[in-house]
Amino acid sequence: MEMKKKINLELRNRAPEEVTELVLDNCLCVNGEIEGLNDTFKELEFLSMANVELSSLARLPSLNKLRKLELSDNIISGGLEVLAEKCPNLTYLNLSGNKIKDLSTVEALQNLKNLKSLDLFNCEITNLEDYRESIFELLQQITYLDGFDQEDNEAPDSEEEDDEDGDEDDEEEEENEAGPPEGYEEEEEEEEDEDEDEDEDEDEAGSELGEGEEEVGLSYLMKEEIQDEEDDDDYVEEGEEEEEEEGLRGEKRKRDAEDDGEEDD
Repeated sequence: MEMKKKINLELRNRAPEEVTELVLDNCLCVNGEIEGLNDTFKELEFLSMANVELSSLARLPSLNKLRKLELSDNIISGGLEVLAEKCPNLTYLNLSGNKIKDLSTVEALQNLKNLKSLDLFNCEITNLEDYRESIFELLQQITYLDGFDQEDNEAPDSEEEDDEDGDEDDEEEEENEAGPPEGYEEEEEEEEDEDEDEDEDEDEAGSELGEGEEEVGLSYLMKEEIQDEEDDDDYVEEGEEEEEEEGLRGEKRKRDAEDDGEEDD
């Protein structure tokens, strides 16, 4: 399949500016050049063109966000200066299995300031004496060459890096699940104690107020009873006075009747 058709297939009804990863391995380049790839793939971060019979990078579009570029098993022999111009933010470059023979070809990669990992495995340049020392001296920005650093420590792959990020996220989640820090709990306890003290003060104030109200109520009731008794006493006294007056009037009538009888005699 030609590269142009492969690109259209990989789009999967997406616009080029929506694509961040593009794998074009094992398709066919016409005349050894890139076809169908243009500046509209501006969000592209990973591009793989392994084993596509690519011999020239001259038609590589500007891909400013590209971080990883796979170009293994092609027939590239030079022209690497294009990479610094079109993909200035590359961190990983795989040129293994190409026709790169000497250090002068690789020297063009000095302008890739963010490059950390370079793979030249199975290229003729690896047969040079002191190959690794020479590359590390020439390209001082890189950390890994052919998968190993200068102390022969193996480079972590992308999956391991993702796992490390995942572990960090898991640790953060565990810390969140573990609860608030110790100082926070002490502050909460102090606030609860203060709230309890305030509630107790309010209860005491309420009890005192209630007792006062009860005293006032009792005093009022006692005053009413006293007043009722006084009213009863007044009523009794008035009744007695009326009875005395009636008795006096009866005696007077009796005396008057007796006087009338004496006159008749």
